[in-house]
Amino acid sequence: MIENGYLVTGMSCGHCAQSVTEEITAVSGVENVRVDVETGHVKVQSTHALDEAAVRAAVEEAGYTYGGLVALV
Repeated sequence: MIENGYLVTGMSCGHCAQSVTEEITAVSGVENVRVDVETGHVKVQSTHALDEAAVRAAVEEAGYTYGGLVALV
């Protein structure tokens, strides 16, 4: 299992988190998505390395701004 963290800006509520979760979950290989609306951090577990462009496209499809990879803590 591979874990990556991403920064997503523009989220403000549970519905925002649900939208981002649904779109990222649709990316091939994604097993689990956890969204922290307060920090904008999105933790993604996947079966293989994800194409960052696919993650960016999923975030943008949900209506939010992709801020790039972040360190997992």
